[in-house]
Amino acid sequence: MPGLPISEVARRFGVRASALRYYEQLGLLAPPSRTGGQRRYDATALHRLAIVRCGRQLGFSLAEIRELLFGFRPETPASMRWQQLSSRKLADLDATLKRLKFMRRLLRRMQHCGCTTLEQCGKGMFERACERAR
Repeated sequence: MPGLPISEVARRFGVRASALRYYEQLGLLAPPSRTGGQRRYDATALHRLAIVRCGRQLGFSLAEIRELLFGFRPETPASMRWQQLSSRKLADLDATLKRLKFMRRLLRRMQHCGCTTLEQCGKGMFERACERAR
């Protein structure tokens, strides 16, 4: 297989060609071979891109994906890599969910606000915060 041009790979993965070049700069993709000066991506690059896309869909940053690919000893199985990173991501997600639930409760309370001025609201919020601190 002579490899796919950057435009075809970008189309298949739903990204811009500039994203693929950026992934190369970050080291997430090995520099592809070139034919007539044009990048040609082989099956290995496509498999690597599938991992990058999956990681992004799961909410991993590019730095975390780089850690998945290169932050472990070479003999570390893929399953262990995913387990370690997913454990951290789940903890982050749990903390985010906790904050979102708190925000939802506050917003629902705000829908029943009877204050006539923002200063009145602020005074009430300040007093409630002081009560909780005691």
